[in-house]
Amino acid sequence: MKALCWEGTNEVAIENVPDPQIRNSGDVILKVRASAVCGSDLHLLGGYIPAMQSGDVLGHEFLGEVAEVGPGVRDRKVGDRVVVCSFVGCGRCWYCTHDLWSLCDNANTNPGITEALWGSAIGACYGYSHALGGFAGSHAEYIRVPFADHGTFVVPDELADDLAAVFASDAGPTGWMGADLGGVKSGDVVAVWGCGGVGQVAARAAVLLGAERVISIDRIPERLAQAEKYMGVETIDYAKTDVGAELRERTGGRGPDVCIEAVGMEAHSTGPEYLYDQIKQQLRLQTDRPTAVREAIYNCRKGGSVFCLGVFAGVVDKFPLGALMNKGLTFRGAQQHGHRYIPMLLDRIASGDLPTRHLATHPMSLDEGPEGYRLFKEKEDNCVRAVFQP
Repeated sequence: MKALCWEGTNEVAIENVPDPQIRNSGDVILKVRASAVCGSDLHLLGGYIPAMQSGDVLGHEFLGEVAEVGPGVRDRKVGDRVVVCSFVGCGRCWYCTHDLWSLCDNANTNPGITEALWGSAIGACYGYSHALGGFAGSHAEYIRVPFADHGTFVVPDELADDLAAVFASDAGPTGWMGADLGGVKSGDVVAVWGCGGVGQVAARAAVLLGAERVISIDRIPERLAQAEKYMGVETIDYAKTDVGAELRERTGGRGPDVCIEAVGMEAHSTGPEYLYDQIKQQLRLQTDRPTAVREAIYNCRKGGSVFCLGVFAGVVDKFPLGALMNKGLTFRGAQQHGHRYIPMLLDRIASGDLPTRHLATHPMSLDEGPEGYRLFKEKEDNCVRAVFQP
């Protein structure tokens, strides 16, 4: 079958790879109908995530049709149209049974890598390096899905548009988790760094959870425009103003109650800290650029909450631990626990509460995958998300 593969730093190509096979009784084989690019994929392309190998199939946000079921699968049948959580969860370990699905003890077949990096092994993610399990990704004609009774979710018939439903796989639950676990409550002022797919969903989730005011921060005009039009939030273009001064002005001098970072390890900035971080990252003196995280910590109100949604790989410099401690902030982060959110998100997308179809600015064939990633990486042609339809 055809698949879009990582071939080296900033190199992707369409390759012929073996068809997936049922390997365990709980597996299904899915015929992929839609598979979206994600901002965290750019960290793979840039060579910032360890344990990628030439020929690895990319992609972790996807929807498809069940083509084959293993003998132990109970709740899925051939022909079901399902969205799949990007993180794999066994459904039986302590973490899965406590709704901490991305921390599954049994999904990651290469736990030693992340144990060395982070002190403990987390779960597995499709198409996201051998450090997170080495599972083949979804930019392909077919994909094997383990623990299918737990990780696949039937898309309701009223949600007919695959290009809307596909974002319930990753961007939807990731963004919603930021607002939920960030503690957004009625009357809060919330600031979200990043207006990509995850940032937009986080902002909309904050609105739906009762926030009085939601402010999204970015520099890309089409993303800012989408956040205003579809998610119903205020925006700040950080390239045109001082973000801290603007947030203080809009919050009576206190700062936001909840700050959500949805940018990750390749954050940009107009200030000198960006150049500092970029040089240190390129020289491998730090693995990540924490510009947006610093900004969120410095600008959150005293006693407020900061949630880190963006993907980070290792260590950073100039982390404002003093500000975090002395301001009495609550700081949290996680890879997404999508299994707890996806059914609710599918219903919200179907009802129109949570708009997602607009994120798919560039529906493309799988053969156009390399060009889709180029447009996405370079932010050309108003590309917010490319979605491949094999």
